[in-house]
Amino acid sequence: MNITPAETLSFDRMGEIILDCGPMKHPHTGLYQYCLNLSTHLNQQRAEAGLSPVQLYLPPRRRLQLPAQPYHITEQWWHTVYQPFLRGCRVWHAPFQLGRIVPDRRRFPHLSVVLTIHDLNVLHEGEPQAMQQKRMALTQSLIDRSDALVCISAFTKNDVLAHCRTDEKPIYVIHNGVDPLPECRTKPVDYQSERPFLLGIGYLNAKKNFHVLLPLLASNPELDLLLIGRPDDPDYVAQMQQRAQAMGVADRLRLLGTVSEADKGWYLRNCRALVHPSLAEGFGLPVLEAMQFGKPVFLSRLTALPEIGGDVAYYFPDFTPEQMQTAYQRGMADYDRNARADVIRQHAARFTWQTAARQYLGVYKQLMSL
Repeated sequence: MNITPAETLSFDRMGEIILDCGPMKHPHTGLYQYCLNLSTHLNQQRAEAGLSPVQLYLPPRRRLQLPAQPYHITEQWWHTVYQPFLRGCRVWHAPFQLGRIVPDRRRFPHLSVVLTIHDLNVLHEGEPQAMQQKRMALTQSLIDRSDALVCISAFTKNDVLAHCRTDEKPIYVIHNGVDPLPECRTKPVDYQSERPFLLGIGYLNAKKNFHVLLPLLASNPELDLLLIGRPDDPDYVAQMQQRAQAMGVADRLRLLGTVSEADKGWYLRNCRALVHPSLAEGFGLPVLEAMQFGKPVFLSRLTALPEIGGDVAYYFPDFTPEQMQTAYQRGMADYDRNARADVIRQHAARFTWQTAARQYLGVYKQLMSL
Protein backbone atom coordinates (compact mmCIF):
# COMPACT_ATOMS: atom_id res chain seq x y z
CA MET A 1 0.00 0.00 0.00
CA ASN A 2 1.33 3.44 -0.97
CA ILE A 3 0.24 6.93 0.07
CA THR A 4 -0.19 9.63 -2.58
CA PRO A 5 0.58 13.25 -1.68
CA ALA A 6 -2.98 14.35 -2.47
CA GLU A 7 -4.30 12.20 0.38
CA THR A 8 -2.19 13.66 3.12
CA LEU A 9 -2.95 17.21 4.22
CA SER A 10 -6.67 17.50 3.44
CA PHE A 11 -7.68 17.48 7.10
CA ASP A 12 -7.62 20.31 9.65
CA ARG A 13 -6.87 18.49 12.87
CA MET A 14 -4.63 15.57 13.71
CA GLY A 15 -4.28 15.59 17.48
CA GLU A 16 -1.01 14.69 19.13
CA ILE A 17 1.73 12.87 17.25
CA ILE A 18 5.08 11.90 18.78
CA LEU A 19 8.14 10.80 16.80
CA ASP A 20 10.60 8.82 18.92
CA CYS A 21 14.01 10.31 18.12
CA GLY A 22 15.90 8.01 20.47
CA PRO A 23 18.30 6.93 17.67
CA MET A 24 19.65 10.49 17.60
CA LYS A 25 21.82 9.64 20.60
CA HIS A 26 24.21 8.23 17.98
CA PRO A 27 25.56 11.06 15.78
CA HIS A 28 27.07 10.42 12.33
CA THR A 29 24.57 7.64 11.62
CA GLY A 30 21.87 7.16 9.04
CA LEU A 31 19.21 6.94 11.75
CA TYR A 32 20.30 10.30 13.16
CA GLN A 33 19.84 11.89 9.75
CA TYR A 34 16.55 10.04 9.23
CA CYS A 35 15.04 11.43 12.45
CA LEU A 36 16.45 14.92 11.84
CA ASN A 37 15.27 15.24 8.24
CA LEU A 38 11.89 13.60 8.69
CA SER A 39 11.01 15.66 11.78
CA THR A 40 12.12 18.89 10.08
CA HIS A 41 9.91 18.34 7.06
CA LEU A 42 6.97 16.98 9.04
CA ASN A 43 6.87 20.16 11.07
CA GLN A 44 7.40 22.45 8.11
CA GLN A 45 4.32 20.96 6.49
CA ARG A 46 2.36 21.02 9.74
CA ALA A 47 3.19 24.71 10.18
CA GLU A 48 2.17 25.51 6.59
CA ALA A 49 -1.18 23.83 7.28
CA GLY A 50 -1.66 25.79 10.50
CA LEU A 51 -1.41 22.67 12.66
CA SER A 52 0.42 21.97 15.89
CA PRO A 53 3.88 20.41 15.47
CA VAL A 54 4.79 16.77 15.73
CA GLN A 55 6.45 16.34 19.11
CA LEU A 56 9.94 14.84 19.25
CA TYR A 57 10.95 12.47 22.04
CA LEU A 58 14.67 13.21 22.27
CA PRO A 59 17.43 11.31 24.09
CA PRO A 60 18.98 12.81 27.23
CA ARG A 61 22.49 13.03 25.76
CA ARG A 62 22.80 16.57 24.47
CA ARG A 63 25.06 15.98 21.49
CA LEU A 64 22.20 16.81 19.17
CA GLN A 65 23.09 20.44 18.47
CA LEU A 66 19.38 21.16 18.14
CA PRO A 67 18.00 24.44 19.48
CA ALA A 68 15.39 23.75 22.17
CA GLN A 69 11.79 23.93 21.00
CA PRO A 70 8.47 23.76 22.88
CA TYR A 71 7.61 20.54 21.05
CA HIS A 72 10.77 18.75 22.28
CA ILE A 73 10.31 16.13 25.00
CA THR A 74 13.61 15.19 26.62
CA GLU A 75 13.79 11.61 27.85
CA GLN A 76 14.05 11.31 31.65
CA TRP A 77 14.85 8.31 33.85
CA TRP A 78 11.43 8.48 35.49
CA HIS A 79 9.66 8.07 32.13
CA THR A 80 9.96 4.33 32.65
CA VAL A 81 7.17 4.58 35.25
CA TYR A 82 5.39 7.88 34.51
CA GLN A 83 4.70 9.24 31.02
CA PRO A 84 2.49 12.33 31.20
CA PHE A 85 3.38 13.29 27.62
CA LEU A 86 1.38 10.28 26.36
CA ARG A 87 -1.97 11.36 27.78
CA GLY A 88 -3.03 13.22 24.66
CA CYS A 89 -0.97 11.23 22.18
CA ARG A 90 -2.89 9.71 19.28
CA VAL A 91 0.02 8.35 17.21
CA TRP A 92 3.43 7.15 18.37
CA HIS A 93 5.99 6.72 15.59
CA ALA A 94 8.74 4.20 16.38
CA PRO A 95 11.52 4.80 13.81
CA PHE A 96 13.56 1.58 13.89
CA GLN A 97 12.84 -2.14 13.77
CA LEU A 98 15.47 -2.98 16.40
CA GLY A 99 14.56 -0.13 18.71
CA ARG A 100 11.70 0.29 21.15
CA ILE A 101 8.07 1.26 21.52
CA VAL A 102 7.70 3.39 24.64
CA PRO A 103 3.90 3.43 25.19
CA ASP A 104 2.31 0.55 27.08
CA ARG A 105 -0.77 -0.16 24.99
CA ARG A 106 -2.60 -1.54 28.02
CA ARG A 107 -2.35 1.89 29.67
CA PHE A 108 -2.89 3.90 26.46
CA PRO A 109 -5.38 1.89 24.37
CA HIS A 110 -6.42 5.03 22.44
CA LEU A 111 -2.92 5.35 20.95
CA SER A 112 -1.85 3.97 17.55
CA VAL A 113 1.72 2.93 16.77
CA VAL A 114 3.55 3.32 13.45
CA LEU A 115 6.74 1.28 13.09
CA THR A 116 9.30 2.07 10.39
CA ILE A 117 11.29 -0.95 9.22
CA HIS A 118 14.50 0.02 7.44
CA ASP A 119 15.75 -3.47 6.66
CA LEU A 120 15.96 -7.10 7.66
CA ASN A 121 19.66 -7.16 6.77
CA VAL A 122 20.41 -9.72 9.45
CA LEU A 123 18.94 -12.27 7.04
CA HIS A 124 21.42 -11.29 4.29
CA GLU A 125 24.68 -10.70 6.17
CA GLY A 126 25.67 -14.27 6.96
CA GLU A 127 25.16 -13.76 10.70
CA PRO A 128 25.06 -16.84 12.97
CA GLN A 129 21.63 -18.42 13.25
CA ALA A 130 21.31 -17.46 16.91
CA MET A 131 21.89 -13.79 16.08
CA GLN A 132 19.36 -13.90 13.25
CA GLN A 133 16.74 -15.43 15.53
CA LYS A 134 17.37 -12.91 18.31
CA ARG A 135 17.06 -9.87 16.07
CA MET A 136 14.10 -11.21 14.14
CA ALA A 137 12.32 -11.97 17.43
CA LEU A 138 12.81 -8.35 18.51
CA THR A 139 11.50 -7.03 15.21
CA GLN A 140 8.50 -9.36 15.41
CA SER A 141 7.71 -8.17 18.94
CA LEU A 142 7.62 -4.55 17.69
CA ILE A 143 5.45 -5.52 14.73
CA ASP A 144 3.04 -7.23 17.12
CA ARG A 145 2.70 -3.99 19.11
CA SER A 146 2.18 -1.80 16.03
CA ASP A 147 -0.91 -0.81 14.07
CA ALA A 148 0.81 0.11 10.79
CA LEU A 149 4.19 -0.56 9.23
CA VAL A 150 6.28 1.64 6.96
CA CYS A 151 9.11 0.12 4.92
CA ILE A 152 11.70 2.37 3.30
CA SER A 153 11.89 0.26 0.14
CA ALA A 154 9.77 -2.27 -1.73
CA PHE A 155 12.58 -4.77 -1.16
CA THR A 156 12.24 -4.37 2.61
CA LYS A 157 8.46 -4.72 2.39
CA ASN A 158 8.82 -8.00 0.50
CA ASP A 159 11.32 -9.20 3.11
CA VAL A 160 8.85 -8.37 5.89
CA LEU A 161 6.01 -10.17 4.15
CA ALA A 162 8.20 -13.22 3.58
CA HIS A 163 9.74 -13.49 7.05
CA CYS A 164 7.41 -11.79 9.56
CA ARG A 165 3.86 -12.22 10.80
CA THR A 166 2.00 -9.02 10.00
CA ASP A 167 -1.61 -10.09 10.72
CA GLU A 168 -2.88 -8.06 7.75
CA LYS A 169 -1.70 -4.76 9.22
CA PRO A 170 -1.31 -2.04 6.58
CA ILE A 171 2.20 -1.87 5.15
CA TYR A 172 3.31 1.29 3.35
CA VAL A 173 6.40 1.90 1.22
CA ILE A 174 7.85 5.37 1.79
CA HIS A 175 11.28 6.01 0.34
CA ASN A 176 13.68 8.18 2.29
CA GLY A 177 14.63 11.55 0.89
CA VAL A 178 17.98 13.13 0.22
CA ASP A 179 18.63 16.75 1.21
CA PRO A 180 21.24 19.01 -0.37
CA LEU A 181 24.52 18.89 1.54
CA PRO A 182 26.06 22.13 2.86
CA GLU A 183 28.07 24.21 0.43
CA CYS A 184 31.80 23.76 0.94
CA ARG A 185 34.08 25.53 -1.52
CA THR A 186 37.19 25.25 0.64
CA LYS A 187 39.39 22.22 1.13
CA PRO A 188 38.13 19.55 3.54
CA VAL A 189 39.43 19.64 7.08
CA ASP A 190 40.74 16.09 7.25
CA TYR A 191 42.39 15.10 3.99
CA GLN A 192 42.61 16.11 0.35
CA SER A 193 43.81 13.58 -2.17
CA GLU A 194 46.45 14.62 -4.68
CA ARG A 195 45.05 12.12 -7.20
CA PRO A 196 41.56 11.53 -8.62
CA PHE A 197 39.71 9.33 -6.14
CA LEU A 198 36.90 6.85 -5.76
CA LEU A 199 34.69 7.36 -2.71
CA GLY A 200 32.95 4.89 -0.41
CA ILE A 201 30.58 5.88 2.40
CA GLY A 202 29.37 3.62 5.21
CA TYR A 203 30.39 1.81 8.35
CA LEU A 204 33.66 -0.05 7.89
CA ASN A 205 32.50 -3.61 8.41
CA ALA A 206 32.11 -6.84 6.49
CA LYS A 207 28.57 -6.00 5.34
CA LYS A 208 29.76 -2.97 3.40
CA ASN A 209 32.26 -5.21 1.57
CA PHE A 210 34.75 -2.41 0.85
CA HIS A 211 37.72 -4.76 0.68
CA VAL A 212 36.61 -6.02 -2.75
CA LEU A 213 37.47 -2.57 -4.11
CA LEU A 214 41.20 -2.96 -3.52
CA PRO A 215 41.85 -4.67 -6.88
CA LEU A 216 40.41 -1.57 -8.56
CA LEU A 217 43.31 0.38 -7.06
CA ALA A 218 45.75 -2.20 -8.40
CA SER A 219 44.23 -1.94 -11.89
CA ASN A 220 43.94 1.87 -11.83
CA PRO A 221 47.21 3.28 -10.43
CA GLU A 222 46.05 6.85 -11.05
CA LEU A 223 43.29 6.54 -8.42
CA ASP A 224 43.02 6.76 -4.64
CA LEU A 225 40.20 5.15 -2.63
CA LEU A 226 38.74 7.25 0.20
CA LEU A 227 36.38 5.60 2.67
CA ILE A 228 34.17 7.67 4.98
CA GLY A 229 32.50 6.02 7.96
CA ARG A 230 32.93 4.77 11.47
CA PRO A 231 35.32 1.78 11.74
CA ASP A 232 32.97 -0.33 13.85
CA ASP A 233 34.64 -3.68 13.10
CA PRO A 234 38.35 -3.36 14.01
CA ASP A 235 39.18 -6.88 12.80
CA TYR A 236 37.68 -6.18 9.38
CA VAL A 237 39.55 -2.87 9.11
CA ALA A 238 42.85 -4.49 10.06
CA GLN A 239 42.37 -7.28 7.52
CA MET A 240 41.56 -4.76 4.77
CA GLN A 241 44.68 -2.74 5.59
CA GLN A 242 46.83 -5.88 5.58
CA ARG A 243 45.40 -6.89 2.22
CA ALA A 244 46.06 -3.42 0.81
CA GLN A 245 49.67 -3.67 2.04
CA ALA A 246 50.12 -7.05 0.41
CA MET A 247 48.72 -5.72 -2.88
CA GLY A 248 50.98 -2.67 -2.82
CA VAL A 249 48.10 -0.15 -2.71
CA ALA A 250 48.12 0.79 0.99
CA ASP A 251 49.42 4.30 0.22
CA ARG A 252 46.32 4.95 -1.92
CA LEU A 253 43.74 3.67 0.59
CA ARG A 254 42.56 6.37 3.01
CA LEU A 255 40.20 5.57 5.90
CA LEU A 256 38.85 8.95 6.96
CA GLY A 257 36.45 7.88 9.72
CA THR A 258 33.49 10.16 10.38
CA VAL A 259 33.58 13.59 8.78
CA SER A 260 31.42 16.71 8.90
CA GLU A 261 28.50 17.07 6.49
CA ALA A 262 30.38 19.92 4.80
CA ASP A 263 33.45 17.74 4.26
CA LYS A 264 31.30 14.88 3.02
CA GLY A 265 29.79 17.26 0.49
CA TRP A 266 33.26 18.23 -0.72
CA TYR A 267 34.28 14.61 -1.19
CA LEU A 268 31.07 13.85 -3.08
CA ARG A 269 31.49 16.86 -5.36
CA ASN A 270 35.08 16.02 -6.17
CA CYS A 271 35.14 12.22 -6.39
CA ARG A 272 35.52 10.41 -9.68
CA ALA A 273 32.72 8.01 -8.69
CA LEU A 274 30.95 6.50 -5.69
CA VAL A 275 31.63 2.79 -5.18
CA HIS A 276 29.18 0.88 -2.98
CA PRO A 277 29.57 -2.92 -3.19
CA SER A 278 27.42 -3.53 -0.08
CA LEU A 279 26.02 -6.97 0.67
CA ALA A 280 22.84 -5.74 2.37
CA GLU A 281 20.98 -2.42 2.26
CA GLY A 282 17.42 -1.49 3.11
CA PHE A 283 17.83 1.71 1.09
CA GLY A 284 21.33 3.10 0.41
CA LEU A 285 21.37 6.84 1.07
CA PRO A 286 24.99 7.43 -0.11
CA VAL A 287 23.86 6.36 -3.57
CA LEU A 288 21.47 9.31 -3.82
CA GLU A 289 23.86 11.69 -2.09
CA ALA A 290 26.36 11.07 -4.89
CA MET A 291 23.72 11.13 -7.60
CA GLN A 292 22.51 14.59 -6.60
CA PHE A 293 25.93 15.82 -7.80
CA GLY A 294 25.56 13.90 -11.06
CA LYS A 295 28.26 11.42 -10.07
CA PRO A 296 28.43 7.88 -11.46
CA VAL A 297 27.73 5.23 -8.84
CA PHE A 298 28.86 1.60 -8.95
CA LEU A 299 26.76 -0.79 -6.86
CA SER A 300 26.27 -4.42 -6.04
CA ARG A 301 23.08 -5.99 -7.36
CA LEU A 302 22.03 -7.10 -3.87
CA THR A 303 18.99 -6.29 -1.71
CA ALA A 304 17.51 -2.77 -2.20
CA LEU A 305 20.36 -1.20 -4.19
CA PRO A 306 18.93 -1.84 -7.70
CA GLU A 307 15.61 -0.33 -6.55
CA ILE A 308 17.30 2.88 -5.43
CA GLY A 309 19.97 3.11 -8.12
CA GLY A 310 17.58 2.26 -10.93
CA ASP A 311 18.78 2.25 -14.52
CA VAL A 312 21.09 5.24 -14.04
CA ALA A 313 23.51 3.35 -11.77
CA TYR A 314 26.24 0.93 -12.85
CA TYR A 315 26.44 -2.52 -11.27
CA PHE A 316 29.15 -4.99 -10.41
CA PRO A 317 27.92 -8.39 -11.72
CA ASP A 318 30.03 -10.10 -9.06
CA PHE A 319 33.05 -9.29 -6.90
CA THR A 320 35.82 -10.92 -8.90
CA PRO A 321 38.57 -8.41 -9.76
CA GLU A 322 38.15 -8.96 -13.49
CA GLN A 323 34.40 -8.38 -13.52
CA MET A 324 34.64 -5.34 -11.25
CA GLN A 325 37.33 -3.75 -13.40
CA THR A 326 35.31 -4.42 -16.57
CA ALA A 327 32.17 -2.91 -14.99
CA TYR A 328 34.13 0.13 -13.87
CA GLN A 329 35.79 0.72 -17.24
CA ARG A 330 32.56 0.30 -19.19
CA GLY A 331 30.57 2.43 -16.75
CA MET A 332 33.02 5.31 -16.79
CA ALA A 333 33.25 5.16 -20.58
CA ASP A 334 29.44 5.36 -20.83
CA TYR A 335 29.29 8.18 -18.28
CA ASP A 336 31.91 10.28 -20.06
CA ARG A 337 30.79 9.52 -23.62
CA ASN A 338 27.05 10.06 -23.08
CA ALA A 339 27.13 12.99 -20.60
CA ARG A 340 25.05 11.11 -18.02
CA ALA A 341 25.33 13.63 -15.18
CA ASP A 342 21.99 15.36 -15.83
CA VAL A 343 19.91 12.19 -15.98
CA ILE A 344 21.59 10.97 -12.80
CA ARG A 345 20.69 14.24 -11.02
CA GLN A 346 17.10 13.94 -12.25
CA HIS A 347 16.86 10.45 -10.79
CA ALA A 348 18.09 11.61 -7.37
CA ALA A 349 15.62 14.52 -7.42
CA ARG A 350 12.73 12.03 -7.24
CA PHE A 351 13.67 11.19 -3.63
CA THR A 352 12.77 14.12 -1.37
CA TRP A 353 12.03 14.48 2.33
CA GLN A 354 9.13 16.75 1.40
CA THR A 355 7.44 13.83 -0.35
CA ALA A 356 8.33 11.39 2.44
CA ALA A 357 6.89 13.74 5.08
CA ARG A 358 3.62 14.15 3.15
CA GLN A 359 3.29 10.41 2.90
CA TYR A 360 4.00 9.86 6.62
CA LEU A 361 1.38 12.48 7.47
CA GLY A 362 -1.03 10.48 5.34
CA VAL A 363 -0.29 7.35 7.37
CA TYR A 364 -0.88 9.23 10.63
CA LYS A 365 -4.16 10.58 9.29
CA GLN A 366 -5.43 7.17 8.29
CA LEU A 367 -4.69 5.74 11.73
CA MET A 368 -6.40 8.63 13.49
CA SER A 369 -9.51 8.22 11.39
CA LEU A 370 -10.05 4.62 12.49
